[in-house]
This record gives sequence, structure tokens and C-alpha cells, in this order.
Amino acid sequence: MATVTFDKATRIYPGATTPSVDELDLHIEDGEFLVLVGPSGCGKSTSLRMLAGLEDVNTGRILIGDRDVTDVQPKDRDIAMVFQNYALYPHMTVRDNMGFALKISGTPKDEINKRVEEAAAILDLTPYLDRKPKALSGGQRQRVAMGRAIVRKPQVFLMDEPLSNLDAKLRVQTRTQIASLQRKLGVTTVYVTHDQTEALTMGDRIAVLKDGILQQVGTPQQMYDEPANEFVAGFIGSPAMNLGTFDIEGNHAVLGPARVELSRDTLAAVTPEDQGKIIIGFRPEALEVVDEQAGVSIPVKIDLVEELGSDAFVYGQLAGVEGAKLGSGAEDEASQIIVRVPPRTSPGRGNIIHVRVRPEHQHHFSASTGKRLPS
Repeated sequence: MATVTFDKATRIYPGATTPSVDELDLHIEDGEFLVLVGPSGCGKSTSLRMLAGLEDVNTGRILIGDRDVTDVQPKDRDIAMVFQNYALYPHMTVRDNMGFALKISGTPKDEINKRVEEAAAILDLTPYLDRKPKALSGGQRQRVAMGRAIVRKPQVFLMDEPLSNLDAKLRVQTRTQIASLQRKLGVTTVYVTHDQTEALTMGDRIAVLKDGILQQVGTPQQMYDEPANEFVAGFIGSPAMNLGTFDIEGNHAVLGPARVELSRDTLAAVTPEDQGKIIIGFRPEALEVVDEQAGVSIPVKIDLVEELGSDAFVYGQLAGVEGAKLGSGAEDEASQIIVRVPPRTSPGRGNIIHVRVRPEHQHHFSASTGKRLPS
């Protein structure tokens, strides 16, 4: 087992003017399950490929344990990678697929069979060892790909969106199995996904990337409760956080008819560069429906009510203001406010409800930098 360290690692592709990964500083503990997450093109797969030795590192270093592997060949890094497509040999049985890398490396046949059968038992693949991949389901094929990595007993597992080809139900089931398996084996794992729900449910820690730059690293709870900036706030969480740019008037933030109270600490952190504005975020569950006469509230005109049985979500627009940028999602695209309400309690489409943000669940960000402000 080993730690993994990215020491200001940078990757610039030939012909590009900006780095795909820009001075990535990240330390992964021995036995930790770290998830790299972000939108398409953010640099997460490039970071993984740099660690695997499949991409060059232009500046900086990558270490596995105390060993600098920046210029080491992939085969000599003692890592095992699980790809998005299973990359199984169709003419080989499950047993032969799982043991092929060991066979190539000259491992004795008895040792190969022992390791393959141990991995098959862990992954519930024992009944399928003599089948060909075409006779397996998608989930079983993915487990074979996992088994092929496990039998090598590497220092580090690398997983590049391994669940992307599975249907929704199987993804949920398989991600639980992968997380449980990693904790059982205790192997340092770096897992790449664009699905932030996957990240929140699987990782010991999450690293969020945007445009090749690391935005924040922390536990799933930290990322959800204390996002470091506006981007992380809008990206982490499902449904996404509601965000909007408000004008500061006295000790209130105002956007049309919406009014939100601000604390003394928040107001003190606002700078002249913010030009009297502040970005406020609040999650759907942080809103409570109040009476119209409550004073400090946000009027929401309902577009849709999504009943989910145990929960219900109201989707709507800020009433009284055309085209107001207040709602779920990152940056300037937000326009639809999402409110979580008890099931079967919300009025229908076209009605207006008034909601208020619970103060302890209100997030503030600088209008000029997007960085988190104290609450």
C-alpha cells in the first residue's frame, strides 16, 4: 500500500495554450478512497492518466509512496487501472481474463489460480469463471475488470468512470459494492467520475476540479456543508444549490421582492470590489414555507411539483421579476428555484408560495471572486 502525491503537477497538451491540469497539489493517504470529480473537460481523467503514466507531466512531480514516478514507465508503477469500457478479451474465459496480466509477468500457474479464485470469491464471480464475457451481464463484466485489477495486488487502484456503461439501478448497486470492496482490501484508490452523487456516496474525500484547477478537497460532508466557492456550491448536491446575486441594502440582501437577512460578519467581509453585491446560496432543504406576511421571504411561482413519495420538490421562478438569475446550478445559468417540501402538501402549478432561508443553512460568496464568506 502507498500514499499518492501530486506535487504541482501540470499537463499541457501539444498545441494547447492553457494547461489541462494546472499545478495540481494533492496528497492521498495510504488506503484512502479519493474521488476526483468535475464537469467534462475539467482535467480529472488527465490527472488520473498522469498518475498512471499514460500522460506526460510537463512540470511538477508525482510520487507513489516516497518514490518519484514522474518519468517511470506505466508497467513499473505498481498500479492497476479499471477503465470505462471493460476491455475484456472476448475469446478468453473469466478465469483467463482475470489472470492474464499475471501470466504475462511470469507468475506460476498455481499462484495465478489461487489469486483468481480469491478475487472471484470476493466479487461473487466463482460460478462464472469458465464463462466467456459475452455470457455475462454488464455488471458482471465490470466485476471481472475489477477482479483483473485485484489479482495483481497493486499499491494503487485507478478507476476512470467505471460505472458509466451501466444502467441507473445497476450503477447504484455496483458503486456500493466497489466502495465496500475498497474498504475491505484497504488499497489506496483514485476514482474519477463526473457524477457528484457517486462522489458523495463513495469517497472518503472528494477533490473538485474546474478548468484544470483544484477547487476544493474535503470529506463529502465538508463539501456539502461548507463549499469553498460558488462553483463547488452549485456543483455538489442533488438537486443543486439555489444561487443568486443580490444587492446589499442595509443588513439585507435584496433581489426584486426577495429579501434575505445578512449577519454582521458577512457584511464585514464584503469588499469594495464586490460593488455592493453578494452571491447567496441555499439548498432546497434549507427553505421553509412561510406565510406571505412573514416579511423577510422569497416569493416563488410554481412551475412544477415533483412528488417522490417520501419527499416532494417544487420547481419555480422568483415571482415578480422577469428573467431573475436565482435558482439551482452553478454561476450565471440559474433561473429555477428548487424547494423541498413535505409530500402532497404543495399547491399546484401557477400558485405562489413564500419561502424563507433557515439562517444556519445560508451560504454567502463574494460577488467579485466567488469565494466563500463567513456566515
